[in-house]
Amino acid sequence: MAEKLYFYNTMSRAIDAFEPADAAEVKMYCCGPTVYNYAHIGNLRTYIFEDLLAKTIRMAGYKLKHVMNITDVGHLTSDADTGEDKMLLAAEKEKIQVLDLARKYEKVFFDHTSALGLNRPDVVARATEHIQDMIKFVQKLEEKGYAYFSNGNVYFDTAKFPEYGKLSGQNRSELRHGARVEQDENKRNPSDFVLWFTTSKFANQILQWDSPWGKGYPGWHIECSTMAMKYLGEHLDIHCGGIDHIAVHHENEIAQSEAFLGHTWVNTWMHAAFLQMKDGKMSKSKGEFLTLDTLVEKGYKPEHYKYFCLSSHYKTSANFTFEALDAAKNSYETLINKISELKRLATSDDFVDSAKEADSIKTFNSFMFNDLKTPQALATIWDVLKDQSIPAKSKLNFVEHVDKIFGLSLDKTIKAQETEFVISDDMTKIVEQRQQARTNKDWAKSDELRDLLLANGIGIKDLPNNQYQLFAAKKSD
Repeated sequence: MAEKLYFYNTMSRAIDAFEPADAAEVKMYCCGPTVYNYAHIGNLRTYIFEDLLAKTIRMAGYKLKHVMNITDVGHLTSDADTGEDKMLLAAEKEKIQVLDLARKYEKVFFDHTSALGLNRPDVVARATEHIQDMIKFVQKLEEKGYAYFSNGNVYFDTAKFPEYGKLSGQNRSELRHGARVEQDENKRNPSDFVLWFTTSKFANQILQWDSPWGKGYPGWHIECSTMAMKYLGEHLDIHCGGIDHIAVHHENEIAQSEAFLGHTWVNTWMHAAFLQMKDGKMSKSKGEFLTLDTLVEKGYKPEHYKYFCLSSHYKTSANFTFEALDAAKNSYETLINKISELKRLATSDDFVDSAKEADSIKTFNSFMFNDLKTPQALATIWDVLKDQSIPAKSKLNFVEHVDKIFGLSLDKTIKAQETEFVISDDMTKIVEQRQQARTNKDWAKSDELRDLLLANGIGIKDLPNNQYQLFAAKKSD
């Protein structure tokens, strides 16, 4: 039987007990990248959250179907249907075809998520491969009286959907007065949004398809509703995204989906907060943003950034500085060293305290199962490692469990370090002589040999039970 889960639901504005519509399979949809540029590290924080969510649901004993879209058409420079097409602008700048641009950045996106230890969703749906599904969706909205044609475009009539604004907590009049968009005279209501564009608008759009309304392309919002229903059916258990999706994109998704279906579409809405820089949230529109490649070029591992993300709750804005990243890097490397020590101490016949191991796992899970409290779950790792009453092998079993959810590549990193650090036969003999000196309690000789090793760029850390760990060190003069 699956464990009980609790998640903060943006719709209810409370932490709710999670109750999937179908106990046999949890259905989760996540808004994916618009592949016109690199995903910046703020974007990646959201995908880290969604991967943690998926792994936690599975760890709790549920079967999960995780679907994510790839926006490779139809997303304008404003989420509210204004501006130029992001894909077109980027393709012109890079002097390549739009679909070539899309595939380039889609590949980079999955390379980066893989480097961060994220699992690929069960279904990755490209917008360009579902155009006919979107056309049928819009046609049904027209048939039901929720859509209208005006000067070449098809719009959703928000006046026909009284609950518009329920996710963000704004009513339509508030949305109208607070809108920061250019007035589209073709709309009946300022909050209406485009379902399908034709050549009457953005005539230089490269990717276009024949439709009942003329040659054109879909609005951004329609793709998510269409593909989510295609792969997950008429009821979603969870829909995820960043908090910037709440007021426009997800409000529009709810309106068109529930108008189409005639019932509540999503049970739980979950949103990740922004990654903040000194001058505000990280944004591609400002032209300056950090990518995972940038961090790697500066000497950080993807795991260092992931550890940084785990240190704050997904619903809390995280303040990114390189000082904070350095702290995460130091913590991660210290964790690696402590686990390496445990591996040396844990022999094949080492005692396992099953009860304490189970308690440690239960404590860790309790934080993850209660709205993904990663800072507390992270602290639990250190508490377990410091607990002298827990045998080394039990600690290692606990760490193995943790890494199935956190995906910090702990064992892989340790093995890589062991493989990479090799010393010469002459230096190996010096290490052996030092160990003998320590056995003989000849501390002066031991220190002399340690200094000799250090002069050759080899550090040595003494561990309990006459064990030791070698590491690369700066050569002493």
